[in-house]
Amino acid sequence: MRRARDRPQGTRRTPPQVICHRQSRAQLLFAHDLSGKPLHTFPDHALKEIAMNRRNILWSTVSALGAAFAASRANAATETTKLDKLKVVYHLSDADKVNFVLGNIQNHIDGVGGPDHVTIALVIHGPALKAFHSAQANPDITKRIGDFSKDGVELAACSNTMKAQNITLTDLLPGFVSAEKGGVVRLAELQSQGYLYLRP
Repeated sequence: MRRARDRPQGTRRTPPQVICHRQSRAQLLFAHDLSGKPLHTFPDHALKEIAMNRRNILWSTVSALGAAFAASRANAATETTKLDKLKVVYHLSDADKVNFVLGNIQNHIDGVGGPDHVTIALVIHGPALKAFHSAQANPDITKRIGDFSKDGVELAACSNTMKAQNITLTDLLPGFVSAEKGGVVRLAELQSQGYLYLRP
């Protein structure tokens, strides 16, 4: 056996080489379980269980996020529906279209599922207003106006037309209000408030 003193002078012992295997941070993280133990120290069945647990945790997280997103979308949809309640103003001035327009309004209310789902205004001026004089209104118009009033439909009669016909609100069927600035002004006001304009 050759001893240190037998080595030729001027020579040094070569230190053992250490081979370092660099691993990325992600590899190091995935190479350990949640408690910090290296995975290569676990038996195969334990590794399978750890993998399954990770998949379960991931799936649970994704499911929870999906449920939360769906709930937020549903709430947003409900709030949007409440805020976007349809508002419509009907314009009536022709005497020969009275029954047609009243029928349209009733169909509109029925079509959206009732008066709670729509806000409707009816602005009347010109010759059509004579059909709503209480002294000469027929029973069908009287009933429709009564129903509309109960349903919250705004029934606005042009003040200028009332003056021209020499009548007041008391001469009209119950439920009417006066468009003090005139029918066309009331139509413009309602449209500026977001009402959709319809003239059948």
